[in-house]
Amino acid sequence: QVQLVEAGGGLVQAGDSLRLSCVASGRTFSTYAMGWFRQAPGKEREFVAAITWISGSTYYEDSVKGRFTISRAIAKNTVYLQVNSLKPEDTAVYYCAGRTAFISTLNLRATASYDYWGQGTQVTVSS
Repeated sequence: QVQLVEAGGGLVQAGDSLRLSCVASGRTFSTYAMGWFRQAPGKEREFVAAITWISGSTYYEDSVKGRFTISRAIAKNTVYLQVNSLKPEDTAVYYCAGRTAFISTLNLRATASYDYWGQGTQVTVSS
């Protein structure tokens, strides 16, 4: 069992930045990759970014490239999402997720590929 706890969300203005964090506890030694997803009201949960735990390879959804940065601190069992130049359309609940086994890069973008999820942190961007 792995537990994920997100933090760092809030109410900000367009153009502001936030740093989201996700701390993993439990059987974290088997982590292959961690991902960030988001879900806006009335919309499906969508991929934002992912990082492979050991190699640190990163992957992003096109609309956040250049504005969002995913990183991890292995010793702290923590994954971060630095979100810059926020836009109102970035408003959503942001979730972190973890996967234990190897999977292809393409499949890291799918919600079904992840084994465990956090409860989410709300990000609201006002214009």
